[in-house]
Amino acid sequence: MLLVIDVGNTNITLAVMENGEVVGSFRLTTKTPRTSDEFGLQVLGLLGARGIVKEKIEDVIISSVVPGVMYSLQSGIIKYLGKTPLVVGAGVKTGIRIVTGNPREIGADRIVDAAAAYELYGGPVFVIDYGTATTYDLILEDGSFAAGITSPGIGICANALWNETAKLPEIEIKKPASILAKETVSSMQAGLVYGYIGQTEYIIRQVKKEAGMPDLKVVATGGLGKIIADETDLIDIYDPMLTMKGLWSIYMKNKKQ
Repeated sequence: MLLVIDVGNTNITLAVMENGEVVGSFRLTTKTPRTSDEFGLQVLGLLGARGIVKEKIEDVIISSVVPGVMYSLQSGIIKYLGKTPLVVGAGVKTGIRIVTGNPREIGADRIVDAAAAYELYGGPVFVIDYGTATTYDLILEDGSFAAGITSPGIGICANALWNETAKLPEIEIKKPASILAKETVSSMQAGLVYGYIGQTEYIIRQVKKEAGMPDLKVVATGGLGKIIADETDLIDIYDPMLTMKGLWSIYMKNKKQ
């Protein structure tokens, strides 16, 4: 079994994979400070809750966009699982070639998503990840990472709405019954969800137009992505485990080497 870990700005997502399939997944909050012992014990506890003993974990791979977490996390994995994780970064084979202006600026999470979408669904492919930030990435037929677009995530937009206004309440992010809202909560939900559907559809159409790829396949992932994917026919595939599958794919490429 392989333990794959994706350290995002909001959550740390862990999954146990076997033969390319997710057999168990878990989440931790990224912003909670933890020592290596706390990380190690929490990981063991999460595995134990699924009946997975540490001896079954053959290796570990990590993708991270939060450098401050990495020392304690890696140390905890080494100390409690006895494995030195493979960390996605320079020198790691991914199957994706970066052709943008500054390759080092592309986050590991985007490379992992691109690797998964390209391997599973082929290229060219347009990958959308609805995370803390929403990222839109164009991968060409030869696996080149050609372009990327970044916007504030739905959660960031929602937080700004209720934190920066005096009277608007904190709300659940979901699609309201109608865009014709008649009270505050549904009006905020309508603005967030329908506004994001509009952003998504416009960016997809514009990318297809400027890239000259009218039949470009669109693959989406990310926790809140399902809300959007269910409401537009411009997203062809919604794969909530795309990042985990990408980490598996990258691990296998490097294991073979």
